[in-house]
Amino acid sequence: MNSTTRGHCSSDSLSLDLKTNLERIRSDIGNSCDIKCRTFHKKGPGERDYKGAVLHTEGLADVRPLLQAVMSRYPDDYEERCRDADSFVTYLTDSVLSDGCIEEITTYDRLFVLLLSGYSIMLVDGAGKGLGVDTIRLNARPVEEPNVQAVVRGPREGFTEVLSWNTSMLRRKIKNPNLWIESRVMGVQTQTMVAIAYVKGIVSEEVLQEVYARLDRVDIDSVLESNYIEEFIQDKQFTAFPTVFNTERPDVVAAQLLEGRVAILVDGTPFALVVPALFTQFFQSSEDYYQRFDFGTLIRMLRFGAFILAIVTPSFYIAVTTFQPELLPTTLLLNLASQRDGVPFPAFIEALVMEVVFEILREASVRMPKTIGQSISIVGTLVIGEAAVEAGLVTAGMVIVVSITAISNFVMPAFNMGIAARIERFFLMAMSATFGLYGLFLGIILLIVRLSSLRSFGVPYLAPFAPLRYRDQKDSLFRAPFPWLRRRPDSVPAPHRLRTRRVR
Repeated sequence: MNSTTRGHCSSDSLSLDLKTNLERIRSDIGNSCDIKCRTFHKKGPGERDYKGAVLHTEGLADVRPLLQAVMSRYPDDYEERCRDADSFVTYLTDSVLSDGCIEEITTYDRLFVLLLSGYSIMLVDGAGKGLGVDTIRLNARPVEEPNVQAVVRGPREGFTEVLSWNTSMLRRKIKNPNLWIESRVMGVQTQTMVAIAYVKGIVSEEVLQEVYARLDRVDIDSVLESNYIEEFIQDKQFTAFPTVFNTERPDVVAAQLLEGRVAILVDGTPFALVVPALFTQFFQSSEDYYQRFDFGTLIRMLRFGAFILAIVTPSFYIAVTTFQPELLPTTLLLNLASQRDGVPFPAFIEALVMEVVFEILREASVRMPKTIGQSISIVGTLVIGEAAVEAGLVTAGMVIVVSITAISNFVMPAFNMGIAARIERFFLMAMSATFGLYGLFLGIILLIVRLSSLRSFGVPYLAPFAPLRYRDQKDSLFRAPFPWLRRRPDSVPAPHRLRTRRVR
């Protein structure tokens, strides 16, 4: 018998016999050592004695307050109100276990979900129902500053791996009853809690129904991170550009919700998904709105320029030096020609080798211990680049081009958009090595056509540039002052556009 069959839980109703219930639980859960059981006896009316058991998962629940409440002395009306096992369970719910969240359990299926989520389960002999008491004890990473999306000015808190903490951080940002947070369980084996957050009255019903429809189609064994869901609900499977936005910042999610988007939060990961996602959204940082609008505009334009450099720079260098050297100034052309004297490889192979080496160093720096990872990546890049130039394997110009490209890649605030730039860079390099500048421009045209064809939950990916929406240009390439941003973006469907009121 495999583990899947042995661990199968049933939706059968609980038995009236306590011993039968305990044996069934131990059997279905494989006598797991972390499932603890504590039995108790409580004197009833006359000579009657109530027998019960409290089960909990070690490390997930703090069962001591519950046991103290059960074993403590009950009020004088206890024996009068407890005439049978069912009334005893009702009495515990109403008078003894008044603190915390209590849920009535009638099936084994629900019992296992609560037990393995940190609830304590109370069963009483002779009662056809049990109680699930919220005794969850969270051993989780505290709220810290995000590592990936850090800012100079702005909130320092980031999502954690605990779903309830993440939803509470959203509540702190949006103190409005229209912020609705609905939950569902996903993953047949993991039974992962997933929350869908949106602002009622701002979100488009069409977008919301599309989100629910796509989530309903997700059929997966486990959900251990938000990307498990992202790959099911994204619009295009085969594209380097992300059509679902992810972030670990509560302030970013709150701002996106107030524009009419929907957030998906998954228990066990600090990264929330936000849909629909636009191309310009991946170049916007929360810090753009925490600084003056002129500085925010400058930095945002810098990010767009860095994205172009990250994609085009190696390809342009390959095309010009290989096919169109007459476009270069004479002095620069002679300098590059002297550098290439003795280099055995064409410019494309040079660029390809240097890009691959840099990707290896970047990946190694991520996997190595933090204390030495950054130092190794910097020293390794400098040493390898200098050694390659001295050995005559690559030119100094190529090292400079690859370095500029790599640094430009880090300017983008969204990590997954940086990955897209790295992938598309190799495509444009191949086009430039084959057809020169004609190939580079053809590759850029194909890239733009591809972007124009993408949609995210029914919204054009390149909006507000294609289709062109003039009003949304205030918060796309530029960041206009807040008094000018009185309307929500037209690119994202929302029934109510006005988001500020003029002071009279």
